[in-house]
Amino acid sequence: MSIIHVLDDKTINKIAAGEVVERPASVVKELVENSIDAGATKIEVEILAGGTSFMRVTDNGKGMSREDAELAILRHATSKIREAGDLSTVGTLGFRGEALPTIAAVSRFRMKTREAGADLGTQVEISGGKTPDIRETGTSLGTTIQVEDLFFNTPARKKFLKTNHTEGARINDFIVKLALSHPEIAFRFLNNNKMALLTPGNGSLYDTVKAIYGAHVADALLALSFANEAEGIRIEGFIAKPSMLKSSRAWQTLIVNGRIVESRALSKAIDNAYKSLVPKNGFPLAVLVLTVPPRTVDVNVHPQKIEMKFEDEGLLFKAVYKAVLDAVRPAQDLGLARVAAAVEHPETHVTSEPLRFVPATAAPGQAGKAWEPSGHAPASFATPRPAAMPRREMDAPGFAAAQAQLREKQAVRYPVAETVTQQVAEPAQSAQVPRETADAFCAFAGEGGIEPIGQVDLTYIIARDAKGLYIVDQHAAHERILFDKFSALADGIPSQQLLVHQILSFDARESALIEAHRELFAQLGFRMEPSGEREFRLMEIPADVPAGEAEDIVREILVSLHDMHSVSAAELRKAALATTACRAAIKAGDELNLRQMQMILDALSETAYPFTCPHGRPTILKFSSEELAKMFKRTGFDLKKR
Repeated sequence: MSIIHVLDDKTINKIAAGEVVERPASVVKELVENSIDAGATKIEVEILAGGTSFMRVTDNGKGMSREDAELAILRHATSKIREAGDLSTVGTLGFRGEALPTIAAVSRFRMKTREAGADLGTQVEISGGKTPDIRETGTSLGTTIQVEDLFFNTPARKKFLKTNHTEGARINDFIVKLALSHPEIAFRFLNNNKMALLTPGNGSLYDTVKAIYGAHVADALLALSFANEAEGIRIEGFIAKPSMLKSSRAWQTLIVNGRIVESRALSKAIDNAYKSLVPKNGFPLAVLVLTVPPRTVDVNVHPQKIEMKFEDEGLLFKAVYKAVLDAVRPAQDLGLARVAAAVEHPETHVTSEPLRFVPATAAPGQAGKAWEPSGHAPASFATPRPAAMPRREMDAPGFAAAQAQLREKQAVRYPVAETVTQQVAEPAQSAQVPRETADAFCAFAGEGGIEPIGQVDLTYIIARDAKGLYIVDQHAAHERILFDKFSALADGIPSQQLLVHQILSFDARESALIEAHRELFAQLGFRMEPSGEREFRLMEIPADVPAGEAEDIVREILVSLHDMHSVSAAELRKAALATTACRAAIKAGDELNLRQMQMILDALSETAYPFTCPHGRPTILKFSSEELAKMFKRTGFDLKKR
């Protein structure tokens, strides 16, 4: 007696459903993709209880005739392809003809559909894969599919579903990615009778991203565009500034020929382009739309069609890497205002602070005294001025004269010195600034430029322009400046000889690393030679590094080299440069005058990647005038008059 037998259709459908219909989100994905293939311009998705009890997808596509509706519920019945050769040029999201019959096999399934020109539509009802009930019905143009009690007849599968909230969140993620892949379609998503998503469907990817993620995310987007006509590759989309990060890749959407895909190679290309711009545990938002020749990809490699094989994966890797890198590297004429990261959720705290008023007619020698309107101001108003704040003592001209002076001074522009980092790194001897210099820098707003107005806690530079307020981390900003400067020196960092050589002792592992990377240390400006067992004589150090920091930097570089294990020479050099720049940069607590602050801002705006320091921390934050108005409860008022 034979022990091998052919499975019945009901069992086959349930097995197939286990591959295609993994969870409620899989059902929504298959149904929405069918709606997209049907040419819909509006798609509405509604779910209850995370999709486990109720899902409905409605579209205004071309619909089906009764004959097509009867065939659509059969396995491997499709209008997308006719033979195996069509798989190499398939341009639709669906093509296997498995979605509807497998969904109907594990749920209570109902479909209503009507094509253009038909007076009545067709209704198909199937319960758990049983014989379908097909009849005529009145319905709108397009197709509506309702799925209830998913996995009611496969309790083993239903037992492994997550909570309703988790399943609903997965459906939301799928719809978000599908909406991003087709901005020309208006999506409407209702979760437990509440509007969860609404996109405009106007064909603009930017407007779709804004509708999904919010205006504050849209403001942080950088457009990217790449074309390789010879290979037929085009890349469009958006990437977020390195200052806007998430803890996972949930906000990264890769679209190839209109299909949502997951690709380790393409994700790695984004990571490599952002290296030294983001922390190790951060991922930027990305929406990349790739168009490649259909013959160069294979979409028939995964039951849910979320993976794709590429004919030349390395070519696509390079294309994505270059597209993202070019987008992240802003044009130098954009200025820091476009680079600064917006404060996502500013909080308002009200505190009581002593105020100091100086009358406009006060004599220069009295500018530091508190104004006492009644002659008996409270003692708290007489709080002495902090020593770190620059004091500008000058006669106050009349309003008209001040306006004339301001217009004249706005034309003044101090050039950035050639050795910016050396001048910036000089310790400030005093917060006092010559009146002429202070006046010129305070008046400077430039063509969209940013002017410094002071320091906070000797750590943050406060600056402004006509449209907002900026806070700059002086250490992170100078670190970025030095890192880019060092990186540009292909022949090695200029070094200075030490009058007194330093003898450094290391353990066996560190000594072996130094011997293996002597050339790398020399390129970084650290010239050493063996002077004994596990000892090295340090003779030269980088010109920007204080002698007292040299040994610590060498040891930190050794830690990086050990932790990185086997990596490329370029990655080793980048990690070492980041360490050198960090230790050579000005520190929190260093007092800067206004000229030094302006030099930092100018130099930062001229770097290739001013968003973050080499370790991924943001360099500059922005409070726009609109955000300031909200924080001060000035929304709804005419700000120009008030």
